[in-house]
Formats: sequence, structure tokens, C-alpha cells
Amino acid sequence: MNATWKGAILGAAALLILMIVVALIVVLTGGYNVAATDRHNPIVGWALTTTMGNSVRRQATDIQPPAEFTPAMIAAGAGEYKAMCSHCHGGVGQSRAEWAEVMLPKPPPLAEAAKEWEPKEVFWLVKHGVKMSGMPAFGPTHDDKTIWNIVAFVKALPEMPAEQYAGYSSHHDEEMHDDHVHEESEAPHHH
Repeated sequence: MNATWKGAILGAAALLILMIVVALIVVLTGGYNVAATDRHNPIVGWALTTTMGNSVRRQATDIQPPAEFTPAMIAAGAGEYKAMCSHCHGGVGQSRAEWAEVMLPKPPPLAEAAKEWEPKEVFWLVKHGVKMSGMPAFGPTHDDKTIWNIVAFVKALPEMPAEQYAGYSSHHDEEMHDDHVHEESEAPHHH
């Protein structure tokens, strides 16, 4: 090996060691501000966004979506979405909750972002969530059928008129209707 290659390899090794030392110093001293009120620097933001997108696509590779999303699936997913998702992601003609505006990363408005993801990727995101993003995993508390209903609704959002969105009730509204209390008996009445 000639001296030029030897010097290049030693220089690259020294640079790599320096980068590792700097990274360890930042991690161990708390040198990186993790406050949600302070945006990521462009390099960190790019790395996190790119990693998340590539990871979701890879993890969702073998997921098989239903052959079609039926109106019944969309309607069932609407209730779940309005009860669990709209606070952060908003809806057609509906803003996200005020507190979700200051989340970092900011939850995407799914009426627009749903176009960017395949159904199997949306399924994976809903089922498994995303670490350190505020996106919870609904898989531990919801079965796959319910998650596919949510996916059906999310994928319908970009083309959905605001009036149609507003016409869907939330899952919570349906539960309140099904378990309403009559003054005479003070016991829940199931329809």
C-alpha cells in the first residue's frame, strides 16, 4: 500500500473517531436541546424524517391490504378516527387541536398526507406508532379489522367533501348514544 492510501485511511479513521467522540459528548452532556419548542437542526430533521419513512416502507413490505375499502369500512373507521386521530391530525375542514400545533414533529394533516402513503404503510403506522413522535401504537388495543377500517377512512380523506366528514360521528359519540342514562333508572340503556 502506498503512502497516499495509507494517509487517506488514517485520516478517515481519525475523522470517524473524532465524530464519535463529539457525538458522545453531545449525548452525555445533554448538549442537544430536545425541547418541542426548538426545531431540529436541518441535518437531524432530515435524518429522522428519512429514517422514519424508510423504516415504515420496509416494515410494511409484507402487509397485505384488503382487496377494496368498502363504504362500511370507511364509515366504521370514521368513528375511530374522529375519536382518536383528529385531535392531532385534524380532518377535512377541521384543524387539529391547539396543543397539537406545537408538537414536534408536527402531526401531518392526513386529509393531505394520506396521498403519500400506501394503505399497508398507513396500517403499519396506526398499528405500531412512531417512537418519540407522539404517534401512539393502536395495535395493542385495537384488532386488525378496526385498524383496516381506520386505514380505509384515512385513505378516503383526500377526496372527501367537508360535509361528508362532518356527517360522521365519533366512536365516542356512538358509545355515549348507546350507553346513555335515563333519569328514571340511572342505569345505562343499550340499544
